[in-house]
Amino acid sequence: MKHTNLGRSGLKVSRLCLGTMNFGPETEEKESYRIMDAALDAGINFFDTANVYGGRDRRGWTEEIIGRWFAQGGGRREKVVLATKVYGEGMDANDGPNGVAGLSGFKIRRHAEASLKRLQTDHIELYQMHHVDLSVSWDELWEAFEGLVQQGKVYYVGASNFAGWHLLNAQAKAQARNFFGLISEQHKYNLLCRLPELEVLPAAQHLGIGIIPWSPLAGGLLSGNALQAAADTRTGRQKGEIEKRRGQLEAFEKLCKELGESGGVVALAWLLANPAVTAPIIGPRTMDQLDSALRAVELELTDDVLAQLDEIFPGPGGPAPKAYAW
Repeated sequence: MKHTNLGRSGLKVSRLCLGTMNFGPETEEKESYRIMDAALDAGINFFDTANVYGGRDRRGWTEEIIGRWFAQGGGRREKVVLATKVYGEGMDANDGPNGVAGLSGFKIRRHAEASLKRLQTDHIELYQMHHVDLSVSWDELWEAFEGLVQQGKVYYVGASNFAGWHLLNAQAKAQARNFFGLISEQHKYNLLCRLPELEVLPAAQHLGIGIIPWSPLAGGLLSGNALQAAADTRTGRQKGEIEKRRGQLEAFEKLCKELGESGGVVALAWLLANPAVTAPIIGPRTMDQLDSALRAVELELTDDVLAQLDEIFPGPGGPAPKAYAW
């Protein structure tokens, strides 16, 4: 496994990030333990979760599973760079009107304490805003995060689903407070979703913010077997997307076959070839899916292959405004 700095920080993380959203709802607890142990053995030290993972009726379940895995000892907690998120609806009936989705100083502090308890740890390496909340001032938000950092409960702060101008605004406000600000942005980015190349990726690189792509396989469409999957396992939306993208997916699967690699591995390797990307989030439900993803770190795509992927999945043409102004 290869490792790199997360954004402009000195924090070293693996080039693949283990996403845990399936732990609980899709992957039972003991199998989740096996996957996390195998990930550590393979050199993946970067684990991502969120306080709402577990399903609408069991929000926090995934964090609880990770906490019980940490409690087994064996240096598990010490080896992991742990990332979780705050934003979703409250899980405590006592939150009342403050339990709605969004951010506030109240919510950040309260939900951080709840996540620490479920995770059975006293600190979170990367605490992320799951979405932007423009109804709350950056003075309030940064004051809350500064307090958690000063208390040693949070080491670094990250964002998710921010636009480029959100990143710039957040960093300007942090700089005015002499605060380090954001070190990462978790963003939807894959061969089928290249719009972030217009604004988000250039802004992040300029600010020293590492990009952590989520949905790197576009919900399974880039796995390499989307066209062959049993029709009855797809939702109506998935079927429509497959038909819309059929020509691209057929060309992609043909290229992957020529390379002797699975679609998922090629899609991940394409992301890793981008200097703006720190670590795509993989969300294995099984050990086989984890083993397959590990191959991506070793695969270096040639310029010719990258050019072919650009032909199959055209991007916006580069960063704005060059992409459309000249």
